[in-house]
Amino acid sequence: MAILVCGGAGYIGSHNVRALLAQGETPVVLDNFLTGHRASVPAGVCVHEGDMRDPALLDAVFSAHDIDAVLHFAASSLVGESMERPLKYFQNNIGGMMTLLEAMVRHGVDRIVFSSTAAVYGEPDRVPIDEDAALQPTNPYGESKLVMERLMRWVGEVHGVRSVILRYFNVAGAWPDGSIGEDHRPETHLIPLILQVPLGKRPLITVFGDDYPTPDGTCIRDYLDVMDLVDAHLRALAYLRDGGRSVVCNLGNGTGFSVRQMVEAARRVTGHNIPMSVGPRRVGDPARLVASAARASSVLGWQAHAGIEEIIASAWKWHGAHPDGYDR
Repeated sequence: MAILVCGGAGYIGSHNVRALLAQGETPVVLDNFLTGHRASVPAGVCVHEGDMRDPALLDAVFSAHDIDAVLHFAASSLVGESMERPLKYFQNNIGGMMTLLEAMVRHGVDRIVFSSTAAVYGEPDRVPIDEDAALQPTNPYGESKLVMERLMRWVGEVHGVRSVILRYFNVAGAWPDGSIGEDHRPETHLIPLILQVPLGKRPLITVFGDDYPTPDGTCIRDYLDVMDLVDAHLRALAYLRDGGRSVVCNLGNGTGFSVRQMVEAARRVTGHNIPMSVGPRRVGDPARLVASAARASSVLGWQAHAGIEEIIASAWKWHGAHPDGYDR
């Protein structure tokens, strides 16, 4: 039996592919390589290149392999871009999910683990955020992910496709040996941007706003190690194989760190003085986003283990060895 990993050449997908191999599974990668990297996929893994919105391609993939379950990471995911090109996000993300679910139904595959996002909550009324919080996305990216979740719910009701939807917050870090890691273009995530300073790729890190109602005035976010995230996906897969019902789970540390704390932690880990400047607030940035992962603990037996310095240390190992990402 094989596990279809949609978006398996991307940052999170590639880490899950390696973890599946280590567990004795047979991952099959489907990726269009618009943002993924071929070098992130281990040798010997079967790769199908193409657009997930292509029904003929999906039929060929499902026919060529005895697919047991699907891990879905394939989606456009830049909030800013989604505000500029909303139709791209609806066509790619929602359209891709529709085509995938149709193929799963045709081929009798009834298990899917979906990479969702805290963006479905928008600006929450309370923190920490649990799964019963209001779903009120503030951008097309979050809206597209919410529609994808609802598609799975209704296809589950009608066709029996069971899903684990994992809503996570800020993911960072790398494979422990530094062989694969985060390489986005353009890079928008905080930790890689901070680490570009000691790598000599930018003179300083800009903090957007220092007048928020937080202890040090900068935004607070919940950071999750990519390896803890991988563990959650493997547990979700096992849960579905054991007959588990569809469920939505938040993933996070449950502890928030401010932007200023992140910069200070990176200084300790790298041993570099990382200059910091303060810029104006970005529109729509909530002061504090922290997850409650109690349901993931009770249903999947999962919890986050890595602390913030451990997360930054693995990211530093990757970026230090690959300052130009997969181009080096």
